[in-house]
Amino acid sequence: MANKPYQGFEPKWVKEPAPKDSWRSIFRWGDPDFVKYPKESLYKLIKSTFHMTDEDFSHYDGDIGMEKVVLNAPCHLEEKHLEALRRIVGDDYVTTEDYPRLAVAYGKTGFDTLRLRQHTVDSLPDAVVYPDTTKQVEEIVAYCCANKIPLYVYGGGSSVTMGVEPTKGGISLDMRKRFNKVLDFNEVDQTITVQAGMSGPDLEKNLNEAVKRFGAARAYTCGHFPQSFEYSSVGGWTVTRGAGQNSTYYGCITDIVLSQKYATPIGTVQTSHYPRQATGPDLNQIMMGSEGTFGVLTEVTLKVHRYMPENRKRFSYIFKDWPTAMAAAREMMQCEAGFASVFRLSDPEETNLMLRLYNVDETPLWNLLNHRGYKDMERCLFLGYTDGEKGYSENVARNIARIARSFGGMSLTSFVTKSWEKGRFNDPYLRDTLLDFGIMTDTLECTVNWSNMEKVHREVRKVCHALPDTIVTTHMSHCYPQGANLYFIFITRMDNAQEFRRYHSSILDAIQKSGAAMSHHHGIGKMFGPWLEGSLGHTEYGVIRTLRDYFDPDHLMNPGGTLGLDTPESEKHYTREDIRPNDSSE
Repeated sequence: MANKPYQGFEPKWVKEPAPKDSWRSIFRWGDPDFVKYPKESLYKLIKSTFHMTDEDFSHYDGDIGMEKVVLNAPCHLEEKHLEALRRIVGDDYVTTEDYPRLAVAYGKTGFDTLRLRQHTVDSLPDAVVYPDTTKQVEEIVAYCCANKIPLYVYGGGSSVTMGVEPTKGGISLDMRKRFNKVLDFNEVDQTITVQAGMSGPDLEKNLNEAVKRFGAARAYTCGHFPQSFEYSSVGGWTVTRGAGQNSTYYGCITDIVLSQKYATPIGTVQTSHYPRQATGPDLNQIMMGSEGTFGVLTEVTLKVHRYMPENRKRFSYIFKDWPTAMAAAREMMQCEAGFASVFRLSDPEETNLMLRLYNVDETPLWNLLNHRGYKDMERCLFLGYTDGEKGYSENVARNIARIARSFGGMSLTSFVTKSWEKGRFNDPYLRDTLLDFGIMTDTLECTVNWSNMEKVHREVRKVCHALPDTIVTTHMSHCYPQGANLYFIFITRMDNAQEFRRYHSSILDAIQKSGAAMSHHHGIGKMFGPWLEGSLGHTEYGVIRTLRDYFDPDHLMNPGGTLGLDTPESEKHYTREDIRPNDSSE
């Protein structure tokens, strides 16, 4: 990334690509050739916040991972099993080599990154398999079940919940190489069916180019754009109940998925393809969020929307304080004039950082804010844009402007939103750049109602700030008439994996205790698993356990704590006594 040249000291940012067979190529985010580092004013803010000097940024904090991955880790599967897998997918699509096994063993949590930087390998599949067809996946699932071999799935690799970690060894299916094809496009129904390994960019390219690729009458969009968009898969979105940054208009993945197909230990499961039906509990919703514990998702049919970027209306406003900004956001969501597509409100601490990140500090707006009474560390930034038919899009934007003014909001024009758009998918690259110098950035999120939003915001941030000299930013980015997602980002000096785990756990405790949902769209994985029963309730959680036992009686699908399944009672977290199981209930 090209920033303006530093006028003073420039840290020793790692700007060269990570070698293809290196540790860094596994733990760093995304494109090995892309680098993003803070501009000089942000660097100075970071240095001041963490009481660091230029000298601290003249050398790296530990190993930056440029060396080749060499594990010498034996495969524990018998040769007969490997040979059987080769017969299913082909000789070239089964490997027991070190690098490809490590490459699918971890996601992108801070815990994952720190362990890999320390060359700590807690989990490793015995073999990696690259399937090509649904039939092959069904045969692999059947074979693994017949031979009691644990089975994991690796989609895009951006899990932040330890969702893909093969804690029991066995086999990991890497869906990126071959399991990524369009199976059907139906313009009449406005649907597309794809293999679960389809990446976000490939899906969107197919839809945007539907006229050329499928002979469609117009271009389309899925409308699902998580920050991990470039390195996440349709299957990953579906099994974790994901949400994209445009979800306020297009909906979360639970609204976009029409049907699914799974290869399970008890056979193929195909959900219905109807937009609505009253035929008992919704199997589509039961399967979504199962995170691989019921079986392997093979095919997904998604609803698609007309692609009309020319109708987009961008906006940004500044409010004087958090209570006012929250009240304005609630009125925008409850006024029944339609919803924006991107709808993002930052609290004061995040606003302080974002105005710099989005380059507002380099414009006349910066001084104008203070002059008009929008004080630093009190003011709140709100930005977004509308989508849809031209008249609809304009009407939503017009009502947002009306409500913003009524709550004392000042327009910052479309400038800030355009700056945000430029970095919306590449901001994660900053984490690797800063972690080279011992500064950790990670995220957690939860769902709240408007009525308890202030309480959750206050209590979770208090626990985050219990670690001295820590930046804690918060925003709402997925909103509804009844509530919103609160997304917490912490930036702190930390280079030890176990220290990270303790701090992260304290924040999860605070989220559960405050009365928020444990996750809005990241899923649960193995990292959040110990909190799930305590969040849902013992009786309610029994439904998930029963479903897993039905689909996977031998517990071979993504085992080792996913969704809290297989987690010892002593490791579970309960912050409310009324949801703790008692002896008589077992």
